[in-house]
Amino acid sequence: MPTPAEQAVPAGAQHGHGPTWDAGTASLLWTDLRARAVHRYAPDDTDHSMQVPQQVSAAKPRTRGGLLLHFDEGVALYDADGERRTWLTFWARDGVRAGETTVDVCGRVWATTVCEHEDGDGWLVRVDPTGAAHVIAGGIAAGNGLAWSPDDTRLHLADSAARRVDVLTVDQVTGDATARDAAFEVDGEPAGMCADADGCLWIAMRDRGEVRRYAPDGRLDRTVPLPSQRPTGCCFGGEDLTDLYITTARDGLAEPGAADGALLVLPGAGSGLRAHSFPG
Repeated sequence: MPTPAEQAVPAGAQHGHGPTWDAGTASLLWTDLRARAVHRYAPDDTDHSMQVPQQVSAAKPRTRGGLLLHFDEGVALYDADGERRTWLTFWARDGVRAGETTVDVCGRVWATTVCEHEDGDGWLVRVDPTGAAHVIAGGIAAGNGLAWSPDDTRLHLADSAARRVDVLTVDQVTGDATARDAAFEVDGEPAGMCADADGCLWIAMRDRGEVRRYAPDGRLDRTVPLPSQRPTGCCFGGEDLTDLYITTARDGLAEPGAADGALLVLPGAGSGLRAHSFPG
């Protein structure tokens, strides 16, 4: 069994989001969405941050160096020193913010948007390395979680408002996806999530102060309590991808505690999957 969750960074983030382990630099990328900040945390060093011009929900590594960032207005590429920004795709819409982001085995970006009132007008888009964007699914109330299966053929989508995890079957070669099918219902609001090597989903439960592990058939396998009220996302990291890192938020909480807004780590939680990098 894993040890209790610890504070890796007592960051006091307004809305921590989108944790991603960058194996190339042995560090964790994560963002503070509301504070417009991108963080990089090295377990044997400190947490460094970079301010950006708008809300940012995720930062992903690039094979050529630099970062891919998911902003409210679209997806952009930053060079290695963070000085130059190039839009990969731009879709600015009033009342729409950046949601969840993942990169598939072929380097395509999959991203959700979330309407501020979670009224069902968000969408899931696939962005090819060329910048061509394709809307895969619409009518998503709050697409706050994306996770690939170990064989990279199924993309899981967590909708917080619907309290459900759906699944899309994806052709690895073409990037085509089948219709969105319900996988299982969730008791509570699922937020960010990741898959482990066994194909189980680890889901941060919004306002439940816990992270859960669900078996591939939707059976609740494990519940781990956290010292933070509002976990927002999770991913495996560390040298052997066995530690579960969890972002949290403190905005909107009537009485935030000391660990609300912290970056947490759950050592020895399981065996994770390596995240894919954007090829550009």
